[in-house]
Amino acid sequence: MSTSDSYTPPRVWTWDQASGGKFAGINRPTAGATHEQKLPIGKHPHQLYSLGTPNGQKVTILFEELLSLGLDDAEYDAWLIDISEGEQFSSGFVEINPNSKIPAMVDHSVDPPARVFESGAILLYLAEKFGHFLPEKPGPRTECLNWLFWQMGAAPFLGGGFGHFYAYAPEKLQYPIDRYAMETKRQLDVLDRELADREYIAGDTFTIADMAIWPWYGQLVLGRLYDAAEFLQVESYSNVMRWAKALDAREAVRRGRIVNRTFGRPELQLHERHDSSDFELKRSDAD
Repeated sequence: MSTSDSYTPPRVWTWDQASGGKFAGINRPTAGATHEQKLPIGKHPHQLYSLGTPNGQKVTILFEELLSLGLDDAEYDAWLIDISEGEQFSSGFVEINPNSKIPAMVDHSVDPPARVFESGAILLYLAEKFGHFLPEKPGPRTECLNWLFWQMGAAPFLGGGFGHFYAYAPEKLQYPIDRYAMETKRQLDVLDRELADREYIAGDTFTIADMAIWPWYGQLVLGRLYDAAEFLQVESYSNVMRWAKALDAREAVRRGRIVNRTFGRPELQLHERHDSSDFELKRSDAD
């Protein structure tokens, strides 16, 4: 599709800070810290620095699932990183994640403390450390990792592609919206076909693959992402919908998805989490 005002790329690209969009004020073409600021450290072994976006929810869901099994060593502090204010570019955050993306974690139970960044790496690290939600046998383990890494590669088309152009871009453009809507629906069809004969993404067992995929695709079909449920006709993906509702009913998932959340209904926001009692305090506030 071409129009009279089609964009012609220049020979050399230059950064236009006035390009617009929801995150134009913090996006830039260089890495590194923009300001000096140390990160806080709480009392628990695991220090998580995050925001309650789908990528952040993956990790807090896993922490809450581990704690629900009675694994007290999985206790964690979840500190809010407000990406709209550029807090991911502080010197402290860049030190643990040079890529300046949430979530990032430091495990202080080992010496020296281990930094872990990228949501998939954190899921894998914690699952291996605690021996849960990652199958031990080679076949099921490989299938779980297949889907974990599928999510890492697929979700940018949903979030940075469809979500950006449909919900956040300064103007609605048909070509990118059509292109990424098509890809998002193809991905939903991939999941729907797989879930036709299995309870969870990687088989009959709940794993970190489900925890990685649900915050994006599960919440998309539940109508919680981009206000796009009708546009994408998500109700047609009945197997994904069944799976999404089943995970949504898990208590640990309900807890994990509100940690570091700063948007939406107030009762579904727990800006920071430092103790399990924080959830009870949030419920008291809601009442």
